[in-house]
This record gives sequence, C-alpha cells and structure tokens, in this order.
Amino acid sequence: MTQSEAANHWIASAESNIPAARDMFRLKHYDWSLFLWHLVVEKMLKGVIAKHGEVPLPIHDLRQLAAKTGLVFDEDKKTSLKEITTFNIEARYEDYKRSFYKKATRTYAQKWGKICEDLYLWIKQLV
Repeated sequence: MTQSEAANHWIASAESNIPAARDMFRLKHYDWSLFLWHLVVEKMLKGVIAKHGEVPLPIHDLRQLAAKTGLVFDEDKKTSLKEITTFNIEARYEDYKRSFYKKATRTYAQKWGKICEDLYLWIKQLV
C-alpha cells in the first residue's frame, strides 16, 4: 500500500466511524459515542501524517499525533485534543472505565461530540 493509499484509508475509516458515533449517542451509549469520536479524530490525524509520507505512530494520544501533522493547532484545539484523548480508555483499567462512564452524560457527550465533529471538519478541509 502506498502512503497515498494509506492516507486515503485512514480518512475513509474515520468517516465510516461517524455514523456509528451518532448512533451510539442516539442509543444513549454516550461513552461509546465519545470513544468513536476519538477514533474519528485519531484516524484523521493519522491520515494527514500519511499524506505527508510518514507512517503514523501506533499511539492514541491526539496531541502527539497532531504535532506530527504539520497543521497549526491553536490553544483551544490543543486543549480539546487533550480532553478527547481521555475518551480512549484501555480495557484493563476498570476503574477509569467506570469513572469515564459516569462522566459521559448526555450533555457532556453532546458538547464533546460537536467539538470532535468540528475538529474532523477542520482537518478535512485542510487535507
């Protein structure tokens, strides 16, 4: 697979997660909705990195990935990326999962889903 094909794959994969993120919100699975929105943003960042001819790191920290894209993120976007990174919780940390589940209310998920979608659209217009 060429880097161009890899980039297109990352971006297509990100876009395919959007309906699932919306469906999880509609079904009141707010934690899963936010997890999927994290994937959307992560995959878009990895797509940008691949478009620049590099292989994206196998990490989930959105700020680290953003630093590799060459895009200019203002402080609000950097702060958002820090919060969105917390939506990807490793399965072995049960207490973190429980804490996140409680945090992921409808209001919180609605707010952060919108922020994630705005980030997705911003990145998409730049690639």
